[in-house]
Amino acid sequence: MDSFLDRRNGAIDMLRGLTMFLMVFVNDLWTVGGVPRWIEHKKATQDGMGLADIVFPMFLFSVGMSIPYAIERRFSKGQTGEGVFAHILSRTLALLLMGVFIVNSEGSFSPIGGYGKGTYWVLMVLGFFLIWNKYPKEFKPKKWLQAAGMAILLFLALTFRNGDGAYFRAGWWGILGLIGWAYLFCAISWMISRKKPWIIALLWLAVCLLNMLTTGLRDGGSLIDGGNFISDFARAIHLGNGSCALMVLGGMMTTLADKRLSEKDVSFRVSAGIGAAILLVFLGWGAHQFWITSKIVGTLPWCLYVSAISVALYTLLRYLERRNWTGWFKPLSPAGTATLTVYMMPYLYYALWVVFSPTVPSWLAGGVGLLKCALFSMLCIATAWLLGKAGLKLKI
Repeated sequence: MDSFLDRRNGAIDMLRGLTMFLMVFVNDLWTVGGVPRWIEHKKATQDGMGLADIVFPMFLFSVGMSIPYAIERRFSKGQTGEGVFAHILSRTLALLLMGVFIVNSEGSFSPIGGYGKGTYWVLMVLGFFLIWNKYPKEFKPKKWLQAAGMAILLFLALTFRNGDGAYFRAGWWGILGLIGWAYLFCAISWMISRKKPWIIALLWLAVCLLNMLTTGLRDGGSLIDGGNFISDFARAIHLGNGSCALMVLGGMMTTLADKRLSEKDVSFRVSAGIGAAILLVFLGWGAHQFWITSKIVGTLPWCLYVSAISVALYTLLRYLERRNWTGWFKPLSPAGTATLTVYMMPYLYYALWVVFSPTVPSWLAGGVGLLKCALFSMLCIATAWLLGKAGLKLKI
């Protein structure tokens, strides 16, 4: 086991925590008015990206950075390859299930059970915690609580109907589901190539090529016809055009580069990080001549530009960690270590919103509205911290 990967990387925790803070922040923008355009999502056909278009891929990048640490730590504890593979599958299944339950609650709502959307969200989060809470070892009621959580989710799935009367289904996998499929592909890739990390770089290039071949050009054309073996195979293994996997692989490559440079001095590593970010910007600019920058489409320029931002931010955070200048991050730290718990907190508060249906005052807009969203994000982080103190933390 490599001692580098055996040590906890605080910069990854900070990157993940900052990203989760921003994710809750941008997801709460719907509650206020007067949001500046540079913060909001761009439409699918718009060439550009706002702050909201950067957050999700940055989280994917941090997922990729964590994969080598997580898997190698399991091997160092004596787990077999079969055991690690089973863990990868269980994590993927958990993300897919959570994603589908969240997606089904986002549209119109008319369940046969008579409960409202707020009740659905509360029961959903309760079910998640009962099944995937980080229980103490040898906690005897664990299996019974997990069984109760499964029963709650089964009840919601069987009684759910949308406004058109349609049943519970996986119309798409949601944000967590997209993370799950990308994680599955990349974690298995690491399992196969952990002794030959250069394979990860080849995979990154291959997925870049997949993206170019399966994404429409800015002039409306494409490099190959839409109905072909490459795109069909990519859809079959849930890669799509590869944009999500590309971000995760980029994070894995950054961890590998960090490992290779671990013995270098700080100034050299900072220079290398800045150089890599500049190179990614240059590659993104080159791709931008042929494809628009679009998060919804998942174009190559978008992937490369956000990768550049992620590398630059990680380089800064790694530098701050080396200098022990990390006290500023303490209020956000639960978002870096209890990330999934923080992600679920808005659904509990939005359940209250649905019940009480408050009228949003006209002055809650612009800068005041953005402040409200930032405070709401901090509230979710603080709630996750309090739950952690009470022994409640989602862990998959």
